[in-house]
Amino acid sequence: MLFNSFLESVVKIKHLNLFGEASHAKMSPPYRLELAEKMKGKAKSVKKAGVMALFYPNEAGETYLILILRKTYKGVHSGQVGFPGGKYEDKDNDLMITAIRETEEEVGVPKSMVEVIKTMSPLYIPPSNFMVHPYLAVSETTPNFVKQDEEVEGIIEVKLIDFIDESNIITTRVPTSFNVEVDVPAFKLNGYIVWGATAMMLGEVKDLLKQVL
Repeated sequence: MLFNSFLESVVKIKHLNLFGEASHAKMSPPYRLELAEKMKGKAKSVKKAGVMALFYPNEAGETYLILILRKTYKGVHSGQVGFPGGKYEDKDNDLMITAIRETEEEVGVPKSMVEVIKTMSPLYIPPSNFMVHPYLAVSETTPNFVKQDEEVEGIIEVKLIDFIDESNIITTRVPTSFNVEVDVPAFKLNGYIVWGATAMMLGEVKDLLKQVL
């Protein structure tokens, strides 16, 4: 889809109600509720993060979504595909600022190029005890992506048409903290498997877009 057409349609999302758990549940790992129940005692110490679902035109004017491949490190999200974004810091006025700041730091898109269209449903991530606040945004000009080498292994540019294609929803087998492997719903995008919290948030983005495109 050409970005000019996408831009005309996506602004309608501002007036739509969020799908929240109804969207999240479709892409949720089967063990999520059990793990969330176990983490209830840590609710008071929950950490907050802001992430960005940023759509933009490529040089040919086609609509794309930016995702990142995270570095391998000692952590629960090591080597996974996710949105640009990160942890709330005291200098941030709010979590939208967090998402915009982290997007600039991780993939080099200056805040002046980012227009937030919609605040999406927050999502609790039990393994890391984070409440993640996603934002749907656009950049009307083609970004010159520059990855933050310390945290980002690679930049993944996904065509809108591939993102909303139902045939790219798959089932994959992943290891869990319970020392067993389970089947989970996932997106297959550009050859990468996207599952867990990112897939759940992407599910709501997709459901909203399908209302207006």
